[in-house]
Amino acid sequence: MTEKESKFTEYLKKVSPGNSLRTVVDDLMNANMGALIVFDSVELQSLIEGGFKVNCKFTSNKLFELCKMDGAVVVSPDLKKIVYANIVLNPDHTIDSIETGTRHRAAERIAKQANTFVIAVSERKIKTTLYLGSAKYFLKNTTKLLGEVSSNLQLLEKQRELFNEYKEKLDILEMSNLVTISDVCNLMQRSEMILRIAEMIKRYFTELGNIGTIMNIRYKELIRGVEKTQDEVMRDYSRLPLKKSRALLETFNFDSLVDREIMAKLMIGGPVEENISTRGYRFLSNLNLDEAIISQIVKKFKNLERLFKATPEEFKNLLKEDAESVREEIHYLRDQILSGKSVS
Repeated sequence: MTEKESKFTEYLKKVSPGNSLRTVVDDLMNANMGALIVFDSVELQSLIEGGFKVNCKFTSNKLFELCKMDGAVVVSPDLKKIVYANIVLNPDHTIDSIETGTRHRAAERIAKQANTFVIAVSERKIKTTLYLGSAKYFLKNTTKLLGEVSSNLQLLEKQRELFNEYKEKLDILEMSNLVTISDVCNLMQRSEMILRIAEMIKRYFTELGNIGTIMNIRYKELIRGVEKTQDEVMRDYSRLPLKKSRALLETFNFDSLVDREIMAKLMIGGPVEENISTRGYRFLSNLNLDEAIISQIVKKFKNLERLFKATPEEFKNLLKEDAESVREEIHYLRDQILSGKSVS
């Protein structure tokens, strides 16, 4: 998450259900009232005029009453105080705005020019728009939001089922060196689908606050271990270093993401039907080994097939006194996977 996204997420939390600010927003919409609520900033001071200074302790009741006036209300960034009320916003009118209404144009321009958070409640459309810098977001109705989360969780569950199937298949194929690039792409596709859906749902949970707690628990169960597995698969098969592989995968749109031919060519460098050997990072990560030892083993044997055929002497030359125990762990894990037992 970028710094900009993180900052927006923090502000979004302030308007999640159960918070006093969200109570005011909901009350304004229920009363078909429009309002502008602006978070104070250094840059804002030169862009406001008129109104009066309040400088009182923040309460939802006080804020609601002050929003009944025509002008905007300014609150402190920590929401401890209501600073000004009934003020006029005077942003630079040359700043680009896609808004048509006077209130929302002022809100968008102030958010950009004063680098602050602005809440615009529309009395005509009965909806709330959030602005932060150049970012814009429509605050969703809680009931509608819960429905969207539920729908996306069902989609996530289906993708996780496919992910588990492809992962178990890849586990077994790796033990016999029968992996094709297609098998790798199948797992990569599912993992990336899950992570992208998860990122979309994540903001919903921020907006829901404590209301989405139970759903959030299920969400975390569904994404557990997916990113780690994706990284390990890229280390095992990608023709690029891990950091560059991640960056490349992020450039894929949904159309190219579901096209295995494109993924095979760009990520791995071969046709989907071609056989490929795993380097062994994912397999070895299931053992009680330090990352440094795993790297040594991969560097020495290059792939799992060579590792499984390695002699006790080769292990001893590499791992000294730990050689026999590590060798036993490796062959025990291979037997477990071949017998169909889940190892992670």
